[in-house]
Order: sequence, then structure tokens, then C-alpha cells
Amino acid sequence: MAVPSLSRLSVRHRLTITIALLTTLALVAVGLTLYVLEARRIDRAIETSLSQETGEFRALQKEPDPRTQRRFASADRLLEVFLQRNLPDDNEELFAFPTSGTPTYQGEYDPVLQRSQAFPALVERLKATGGTRSLEVGGRTYRVAVQPVKVGAQSAAFVVVHDVGSSRDDLHELMVTYALLAALSVILIAGLASWSAGRLLRPVRRLRDTARGISDGDLGRRLEVTGHDDLSDLQRTFNDMLDRLESAFATQRQLLDDAGHELRTPLTVLRGHLEVLDTADPHDVATTRALLLDEIDRMARLVNDLLMLAKARRPDFVDPHPTDVEALTHGAIDRARALADRRWLLDGVARHSALLDGQRITQALLQLSDNAARHTAPGDEIGIGSRLHEGCLELWVRDEGPGVDPAMRAKVFERFTRGDHDDEGFGLGLSIVSAIAEAHGGEVVIDETPSGATFRLRLPTGEVA
Repeated sequence: MAVPSLSRLSVRHRLTITIALLTTLALVAVGLTLYVLEARRIDRAIETSLSQETGEFRALQKEPDPRTQRRFASADRLLEVFLQRNLPDDNEELFAFPTSGTPTYQGEYDPVLQRSQAFPALVERLKATGGTRSLEVGGRTYRVAVQPVKVGAQSAAFVVVHDVGSSRDDLHELMVTYALLAALSVILIAGLASWSAGRLLRPVRRLRDTARGISDGDLGRRLEVTGHDDLSDLQRTFNDMLDRLESAFATQRQLLDDAGHELRTPLTVLRGHLEVLDTADPHDVATTRALLLDEIDRMARLVNDLLMLAKARRPDFVDPHPTDVEALTHGAIDRARALADRRWLLDGVARHSALLDGQRITQALLQLSDNAARHTAPGDEIGIGSRLHEGCLELWVRDEGPGVDPAMRAKVFERFTRGDHDDEGFGLGLSIVSAIAEAHGGEVVIDETPSGATFRLRLPTGEVA
């Protein structure tokens, strides 16, 4: 049940929770490690202190009694002198268990230890052999070191007791302080993580809002890109995608509008002739059949041209590869000679290799050649050529026709635009030529000439060798 509820949280909240959990785990691991290491250090310090006290006591056994300057006459005297000379460390007590009588001690009074029966019983067990043991009394832990004392026939015991619990009290206080600081740190880090995640995810939220606006039909919305990180790159990529989508929708709408506009007339012609057709008159049937077939051919040509213009926006519209420009130019004029009875001339060739889609460029040159043939008379001159000029590859078609009206030059490449003397076609040929040039990263221009018209493709020479 926890996973679905977590999945319903926002990315910002999930990031914040994840960072808080990881921080908590890290701080807990550090705290446990610190506690274990410090506890071991305290245990080693306790053992060192016990060993030091018993070692000092054994050293005193070898010294003379300061009162007689001779060996200690009794075990009780040895214990008395040691307790007089030494002060216990913190949380430590020094005990002298004499040969008879009540034990004496040096250090702070510990009622829990001194009122227990387990403590003297433990000392009694170790009085003969000595050693160090742990003792649990009243919920507290003690380390007890017993050093046997024998002087002649007398037997006593020197005892060092360390309160382990009191030595660890400082560690417990430290860990409580650490826990409070760790909790505060987790809260602060979670707050900073939430704030940082909010700032980092702000571009994603803008992207979501923009996508939502696009779903509502607003294709003109764009993201404002200000940074230079991965999310900024994502925003730029998203804007580029929106540009392509908007262009695709615009092309689609234009295709539908153009197709509807241009197909309406031939469809009206077809319907009108079918309505008045006299099926009993063979001549009328044959005449109407020929007319309808011609209109259908015109509609098929229109649809093919519109589909080609629609494809011009696709990245695979052209397939550039190394192309011999000289061979391409010769091939174009050879094909153009079949279009009409004109004087076809080769103006010149560029003897170079270029990265082009040869079929599309040939298509553009033949389209320009057909346009030139329709605006010239039999026997007129039409020239085709190519060259490298001012860093560009140029391919052109020129004719001796009436030329292009200067007022029409800005519109002649628009769809369904026809010249004053052009009653054929749909006005899509030059639009196709322009689309092919733009797909190659170039343009098509009309030269300023005193007579006739020269249409020139200007293409980049980035890969021309």
C-alpha cells in the first residue's frame, strides 16, 4: 500500500523524501560508528587505568616501608600506605580488604556498590588468584580488579573498582546531543532539498504547462530558456519540436486548404458534365469521357504536386550524397530537350563534386526548363548551366521569354501563383523548386536581366571538392 501512495507524490516530494531518508541513514551510520568506537576507547581506558593501579601497587610492594625503611611488616600496612599515596581517577574507587576487619576505600562513596553483597563475595573469590571481572549491581556495571596481598602468613587484597556506567554517561550525553543535531540537520537538508528540487524542476513544470497549453490548441507557446544545463537543453529541444509541430500543422492546414480550393473547380466540371451527359448519344459520351479523363489527370497531377510540397518539410525529403555536378548538368539538359522544340544550350559546367540529392536537383532544373518552355516560342533559346561562384554552387535555367514582372518576383514562388501569361498548370512548379533549394540549405533567385528570365539555384558548397 505504501508504494502506490508514494507514486502519487510529486517528483519534488519524492526527491525530498529520498534525500531525507539517505541523509538520515548516513547520520545514523555515523552515529553508530562513533558510539562503538568511543565505547571501545572508554573500555580500553578503563582497562588501562585498572592495570596502572595494580601495577603501581605491585611496585610499592618492592619498596621499603617509609616508617621503618624496611620491608612492609604486614599486608595491612602496605594497603594503608598505598591508599595514602594514591588518589583514584574519575569514576574509580580504591579498596583495601585487610586481613581482618572492615574494608577501607579511597574515592567517592558509592552506596550501590558498597551496600551490595555481590561485591565482597566477588573479592573473596578472587582474593587468592587475583584477576579482573565485570560486576552487575543494581542495574549498573562495574569493572573490578583484585590484586592479592601476602606478607608472611597474612593475606589481604587490593581492589580497584571502576564504574563503567558513569564513564559512559558523557558518551550518552554526547550521543543525545548528536541525535538532536542530526535531526535538525535532516530537517534543514530536507528543506534545502525541497527548495533546490523546486528550482531544478521549474523548467519541467513550465514544460508541462506548455504541453498542456498545446493540448488545448495553442501551438504558438514556447518555453523561455535561460540556463545552459541539461534541463535547458531539454527545453531547447522541446521548443525545436514545437517549431516542427507547428510547421507540420501549418503545412497540413495549407495542404488541405490548397487541395480543397484547387480540387473544387475540376470536381464541379466533372459533376456538371455528368449531369448533362446524354448517354444515348455516343458522340456526347465519347466527348465527355475524354474531358473527364483530362480533368482526372489534372487532379492527379495537382495531388502529386501538393504531396511533394507536403513532404518538403520532412528530413528525408532529400538524400544528399557526393554528386558529379558536371554529369548532373549534362543529364538535365539532355532530359530538357524532350520537353519542347527549343534551342537548348549548355552555358557551362562546374567540374566539381558536391553533396547533393541529384534526383531532386534534376527535378528542379527540369521544372524550371518546363516553365521556360511554356513562356517561349519554338526556336527560342533556353540555356542551362552550372558554376562555382562566390562560395556557392549555382545552377540556372535562362530563356528569351517575356520575363517576370518585377511586381511578381516576391510572390512567384508562392503556391498557386501564376504569371500574367501563364494559363497552364496550378502555380505549384516554382514552389516545388523553392522547396528543393531550401531543403539543400540554399535558395532560388531571379536574376535582374534586360530581357527574358533567369532562374538560379544557389546552394552551399560545404562539401564541394
